[in-house]
Amino acid sequence: MSSLPLVGHLIGGKSVTTGSRAQDVFNPATGKAEKRVLLADKATVEQAITNAQAAFPAWRNTPPLKRARVMGNLKVLLEKHADEICHMITAEHGKVLSDAMGELQRGIENVEYASYAPELLKGEHSKNVGPAIDSWSEFQALGVTAGITPFNFPAMVPLWMWPMAVACGNCFILKPSERDPTSTLRIAELALEAGLPPGVLNVVNGDKEAVDTLLTDPRVKAVSFVGSTPIAEYIYTEGCKHGKRVQALGGAKNHAVVMPDADVPNAVNALMGAAFGSCGERCMAIPLVVAVGDATADAVIAGLKAEIAKMTVGSGFDAKSDMGPLVTKPHFEKVKGYVDQGVAEGATLLVDGRGVKVAGHEDGYFLAPCLFDNVKPGMKIYQEEIFGPVLGVVRVKTLQEAMDLIDAHEYGNGTCIFTRDGEAARYFTDNILVGMVGVNVPLPVPVAYHSFGGWKRSLFGDLHAYGPDAVRFYTKRKTITQRWPSAGVREGTVFSFPSSK
Repeated sequence: MSSLPLVGHLIGGKSVTTGSRAQDVFNPATGKAEKRVLLADKATVEQAITNAQAAFPAWRNTPPLKRARVMGNLKVLLEKHADEICHMITAEHGKVLSDAMGELQRGIENVEYASYAPELLKGEHSKNVGPAIDSWSEFQALGVTAGITPFNFPAMVPLWMWPMAVACGNCFILKPSERDPTSTLRIAELALEAGLPPGVLNVVNGDKEAVDTLLTDPRVKAVSFVGSTPIAEYIYTEGCKHGKRVQALGGAKNHAVVMPDADVPNAVNALMGAAFGSCGERCMAIPLVVAVGDATADAVIAGLKAEIAKMTVGSGFDAKSDMGPLVTKPHFEKVKGYVDQGVAEGATLLVDGRGVKVAGHEDGYFLAPCLFDNVKPGMKIYQEEIFGPVLGVVRVKTLQEAMDLIDAHEYGNGTCIFTRDGEAARYFTDNILVGMVGVNVPLPVPVAYHSFGGWKRSLFGDLHAYGPDAVRFYTKRKTITQRWPSAGVREGTVFSFPSSK
C-alpha cells in the first residue's frame, strides 16, 4: 500500500476516493512520485453523470444573473488563491512559476467573460412577423456536458470550457489530465465555495475508460477536447457516432516567417519565448522558423544562439530558471528521440540541449533548448509535433515559398510573420490557411472575448473554443412563433404555406 497522498474525484460536491486503480503523479524536476491519482472506472464516471443530470433542472432554471454571480465570486477566489494554484501547477507540470501565473491569469479572464453570460444569452425578438404573430429565438442549455483536457495547461484549458458551460445553464463533467490533476481539482473546489451547487461541476480523473464512458453515455450531450490530433480525431469520430456535439482541438506545427526587413533582435526575443516557454509544451509554440533569404536565416540563428547561451534551465520554483523540465520521463525520452532523429535525417544541430544536468535535480526530466538549421519538409522534426524545446530553421527564398510550406502542412493552428512591410503582412494574413495568425506577435492566442481554434487537422468540429463560439457550442437555439387571435375573429382554413405577403 502506497503512503503517498491520494488525489480523488469531485462528484456531487463531495470528494470521492474509492476505487482500485491509481497511478503515480511525479514531480518532473526531481523525477520522484509525490502523489497517487485515482483512475475512474465506468461506474464512477456514470455516478458523476447521474449527479450532473440530477442537478441540471434546478441549475437550468436558475436566473442567468445568479449563475453569472457565481463566476464573479470564483474570479475573486482564484485571484486570492493564485499562489497556491500556481505552486500546484509547477510541482506537477514543471513550468516556471511566472509561466504558471500567466496561465492562470488567462483562465481567470475566461471566468470573467463567462460572468457576462446574461448579455450573451439574450435571444432575438421580432414583432408582427405576420398578422398578430410574433417570433423569437432563445438559447437553451444542452444538459450534461463534458470536457477532456491536456496536461500542458491544467488550469487554463479547463477554464476555457466549464465556466461558460455552466454559466449557460449546463452541468459539467471534467476529465483532466492524470499527469497533473491537483490544480484542476482545487479550482473545482473553489467553484463550490463560490456558490456553484453540488453536481453542477464534477471532476473525474482517469484514462481511456473514463473518456470512452463520456463518449458513449447518451446523457452526455456535448464534449469538448484539447490534445493531440490522433486523439482529437478519435474523440470527434466516437462522439459524433453517439449523437453528441463535439469540439476537438488537436495538434499543431506553427511556423514563424521572418522577412528580410524584420526587426531581427525583436523577432529573436519573441521567438525565444515562443519556442522555449513552458519547455515548448504548448500547442501555440513556435517550433519552426521560416527565414526568407540566407542572410535573414544567418542573422536569426546568430541571435538565437546568443540568447540560448544566456538561458538557465532548472526547477520551476527557482526564480533564476527560464525553463523547467518536461512533464514526464516518457515524454522526455520522446522529445530527446526527435532530436536524435533530426541529426540522423541530416538537419544541422547547432545547439544541443541533450545531456544537461541540473544540480540537486539530477533525476529530473530536463532537456535544454535545441536549435537546428537546414530543416527540410519531409523530416520528422519538420512534419510532426514535438511538444518540446526544439526549434528548427527552414531556409526559403520568397514569402510565397514560405506560405506554400505552411499551407501544405496538415496542421493549421497558428502562425506568424515578422516584418515591417504592411503589404506583406496584409497579404500573409489574408491568404494563409491557418486559423490564428500573428503579425510581429509570435503567440497569437485570442483573448477571452474572441475564440480559439485552428484549421485543417488542428480542429475537428465547426465551433472554436471559448469566447462567442462557446456560447453557441454550449446552447441550442429554439425559435418560437406565437399568435393570439383577437376575440371573436374567426378565419377560414388556409392550405398554402404561411407567409407575410
